Amino acid sequence: MPINITMPALSPTMEEGNLAKWLVKEGDEVKAGDVIAEIETDKATMEVEAVDEGKVAKIVVPAGTEGVKVNAVIAVLAGEGEDVKDAAKAAGNGAKAEAPKKEAPISPSVGEMSAKPTEGAAVPPASQAESASNGAGRSSTLPPSSLPGISPTRGEIGQSQRTFASPLARRIARDAGVDVAGVKGTGPHGRIVKADVEAAIAGGGAKAAAPASAPAAAAPAVKPMSDDAVLKLFEPGSYELVPHDSMRKTIARRLVEAKTTIPHFYLTVDCEIDALLALRAQINAAAPMKKTEHGEAPVYKLSVNDMIIKAMAMALMAVPEANVSWTETNMVKHKHADVGVAVSIPGGLITPIIRRADQKPLSAISNEMKDLASRARNRKLKPEEYQGGTTAVSNLGMFGVKDFAAVINPPHATILAVGVGEERAVVRKGEIVVANVMSVTLSTDHRAVDGALGAELLQAFRKYIENPMSMLV
Repeated sequence: MPINITMPALSPTMEEGNLAKWLVKEGDEVKAGDVIAEIETDKATMEVEAVDEGKVAKIVVPAGTEGVKVNAVIAVLAGEGEDVKDAAKAAGNGAKAEAPKKEAPISPSVGEMSAKPTEGAAVPPASQAESASNGAGRSSTLPPSSLPGISPTRGEIGQSQRTFASPLARRIARDAGVDVAGVKGTGPHGRIVKADVEAAIAGGGAKAAAPASAPAAAAPAVKPMSDDAVLKLFEPGSYELVPHDSMRKTIARRLVEAKTTIPHFYLTVDCEIDALLALRAQINAAAPMKKTEHGEAPVYKLSVNDMIIKAMAMALMAVPEANVSWTETNMVKHKHADVGVAVSIPGGLITPIIRRADQKPLSAISNEMKDLASRARNRKLKPEEYQGGTTAVSNLGMFGVKDFAAVINPPHATILAVGVGEERAVVRKGEIVVANVMSVTLSTDHRAVDGALGAELLQAFRKYIENPMSMLV
């Protein structure tokens, strides 16, 4: 019996991936554990191993295919003693139908979004998705509702019924409690104009029914501009279109989710780092040497960011009430400080995690961070190396940025934005002196960490930065 090879879920949140490369071809023998393909997720390129053994009867999804859904059949194996041609025919009759298809986008209804993304967009409620797709040859694209003077009527959106009315007519109708859907239009193409609404008011008809369950002051949902609407703002030929890849779509979706569902607040402090810079230089100077193919090199070389990671981890352990994650039913209190570090990579960013950074020496943090950053840029990280964590650090100091506010990366409740260390004038005992100062801003999830608690965490962080020797004991 033919054996289907399906698109694996390489992480708990993965819903689709790109089939980058096949490492086998039709007719090849494979054994369990053989690497047969490379799959690109939004963050990494990973190898896929065969679970069963047999001959590759048919490759259903060719290399280079994007947006392959998890559990879609990508290839078929002929089992032991089975004819390859028969297995390939079976693949053509059954598995082929499960290959990824390009689908027209389905617009979500106003105010309703699914937590599960498709191509970086929101999934519509099931009832609307079904009404949009039922019927042969019927488009799955729901009618737009953002055109001036045009709105869908109450009822089935998929039927494309609209009420055409001028903005002035709508305002007069709204103020008078008149439902424009019940007014007959006499304007061009049946458009409802001011005179039509005034006639309806005078006749006492078309009164709007009071909503049964809608909140009294429901805020209107903001709908983003469509692609066409954006492009109309620019002169033709003055731009080029670069399609979003899966990483950029995922980043966009997660940022919107984070910024619109997490109540952020921000705290900023200045940290004097002269003692930290001096200790860093002393530690690096004392580093033992090791032989390499290019000669000798120090076993470790600390960066300021390595010491920031350590200080943030120790601050979380000193203020354990802030080392948390929010869920709708529980406060998740973490026993260790796992610090994610934002790393810029081509096309986006990724946040590899230093696990139990509170327990690791600075030299171990430094070497581990260099390894993670290198593999992140080559998209070789495993999901467990960048998913989870209890907080994160984003450092733009190397670009000369003085201060900024970072967006929290769920499930974290905090993220620390680090600015440049620079010489500034400070006052000590009534005298102006020069000191190296670094501004840091803590973004905090107010559901999990209140203002005073966030300030306490930031105070603990500054204490470790300004007294760095305390991180070594």
